[in-house]
Amino acid sequence: MFTNQLALDATTAQRLIEIALTPVPDLPLREAMLYAVRGGKGLRAFLVLEGARLHDVGDRAGHAAAAIEALHAYSLVHDDLPAMDDDDLRRGQPTVHRKWDEATAILVGDALQSLAFELVCTPGSGVTDSARATLALTLAQAAGAQGMVLGQALDIAAESGPPLTLDQITTLQAGKTGALITWACCAGPRIVQADELPLKTYGDALGLAFQIADDILDVTGDATAVGKAVGKDAAAGKATFVSLLGLEGAQRRAVDLVDTACDALDCYGRHADTLKDAARFVIARDK
Repeated sequence: MFTNQLALDATTAQRLIEIALTPVPDLPLREAMLYAVRGGKGLRAFLVLEGARLHDVGDRAGHAAAAIEALHAYSLVHDDLPAMDDDDLRRGQPTVHRKWDEATAILVGDALQSLAFELVCTPGSGVTDSARATLALTLAQAAGAQGMVLGQALDIAAESGPPLTLDQITTLQAGKTGALITWACCAGPRIVQADELPLKTYGDALGLAFQIADDILDVTGDATAVGKAVGKDAAAGKATFVSLLGLEGAQRRAVDLVDTACDALDCYGRHADTLKDAARFVIARDK
């Protein structure tokens, strides 16, 4: 059931992005933006919509789901650039700067970031002005120098500094990977101004489990299945959860985090079973 819902929610988000891009001239920019958002798992869109369904507002959360997918795609496009991770492959296909060029990739990322805030602020979706303002403010905080970009900056700084400790890696990844995942989890309760603590606890644990799974895949995964280069962290001498905890230790930590995530949802009863399935999927995936 979870994987079917994941695919449906990814399609919903991508369709809303396509609609939002309708006024954009049919230039390489538009084509490359659509290319960048296609082919992903759609996990963040699913988390938005499933969290909203728990609060009976799934029909009002489509634009927020599309927004987080656009913002996530922007982060990947820029992260793949030569000045950052310098990757040639993303989601099993050439990265945007390889398929087009670096200038196009920079503009695609810029435009997708702007589109994310356009989507989350779009009126007429049944979300109140106050809730849309809260979603936009918290998305900016999760994406910027308090969240994802901070994590990316810490990651770059670590390349030329001393090896990071486990606490430092945890802080880095809580921003770089976890901040957008937690935002996605909290969007539903924010739409109705409900208590977001259970879903925030779930999201914080899920984000770290997701990153540990990525670190494990970088060691054990196959590039064809993963859809991007593997073995890069070890080759670069980066400290990761695997390098600090060992493979088995990292796997145990991921399982513990999934247990924490699932326990946080007990207040929702059986209604949260799909989100619990998602947490288990995060550490069992092969890409």
